[in-house]
Amino acid sequence: MRIAIKGSAVELIKGDITAQETDAIVNAANTTLSGGGGVDGAIHKAGGPSIMEECKPLAPCPAGEARLTGGGQLKAKHVIHTVGPVYKDGRHNEPRLLEKSYRSSLELASKHRIRSLAFPSISTGAYRYPVEEAARIALSTVGGYLVQHPEIELVRFVLFDDKTYKIYQRTLEELSVGE
Repeated sequence: MRIAIKGSAVELIKGDITAQETDAIVNAANTTLSGGGGVDGAIHKAGGPSIMEECKPLAPCPAGEARLTGGGQLKAKHVIHTVGPVYKDGRHNEPRLLEKSYRSSLELASKHRIRSLAFPSISTGAYRYPVEEAARIALSTVGGYLVQHPEIELVRFVLFDDKTYKIYQRTLEELSVGE
C-alpha cells in the first residue's frame, strides 16, 4: 500500500527490513546500542561488526532519541538507531516517547539529506507496545512530518507479519493522511 503526502510517499510492505534498498533503515534499538533480539539483532547480524563499532561511542541513547551510523554490509547506506519506550500501561509517557522516536529519526534523516528510509514497527515486539496504538502514533507522526519536510521522498514501513501489516493498513486508511 502506498499513499502520497505533499510529493512524498508513505509505503507499507511486509518483509525484511535488512533487505531494504532505501538510503537508511531504522533500527528499533536498546539504550546501549549493543544489539539484541528482533529487529535490532537482525540489523547488527546482517550489517556486520562495523555497525557495532560505530555504535559504541554513541551510547547510551535514551528512549525517544536517535543516532546515525553507516550501514555496514547492508544495502542501505545508513542505519538510524532509535530507542522506543517499553510499554507499561500507556500512562507513563509511552505515547510521547514513541512519537519522539519517530520524529527524532526523521529529523536525523533530514539533517543528513537522507531521502528514503524504512521503519519497523518500533516498540511493538519485546517492548510490548500495542500494535494498534503504535501504528496510529507512527503513521500520524510520519504523515505530519512529511507535510512540512518534502526533502524526504519515501518513508516505508517494513512490517514483519500479516497481522501487523493489516493493522498498519487499516490505520493508514482511517487516518487518510494522503493528498
